[in-house]
Amino acid sequence: MNETIKSEMIKYRVQRADETIEEVNSHILNSYLHTAVNRIYYGIFYIVSALALKFNFQTKNHGQLMGWFNREFIKTKIIPEKFSKIYRWAFNNRQSGDYDDFITFTKEEIEIQFGEMKEFIQEIKAKLSIE
Repeated sequence: MNETIKSEMIKYRVQRADETIEEVNSHILNSYLHTAVNRIYYGIFYIVSALALKFNFQTKNHGQLMGWFNREFIKTKIIPEKFSKIYRWAFNNRQSGDYDDFITFTKEEIEIQFGEMKEFIQEIKAKLSIE
């Protein structure tokens, strides 16, 4: 992939992550908590996808992307371990919210996770600027 296209794709994925922050805020305000959980995960997914692209890792598998992130950034202590926990929570709860019956989330719980999602996105954005 040429560097111009790669750069544009990274910018697009970062933009998607930023837009997702606004989506989550709207869903929380309107008490669409399951949708907020879904979008929290996807905001994290978009920003990690941008990071993966920067470092030439490609996959369409969510679990592989998470594994790559943990191996390359958490285990090497480039990114603090708490971000692995945020990512895992978001992934697991998105799965439960989308596929399991009778799952409920509290607004307070989602607001905490929303704050962590925003912190996660900022952390990865800082890593994307490293050359």
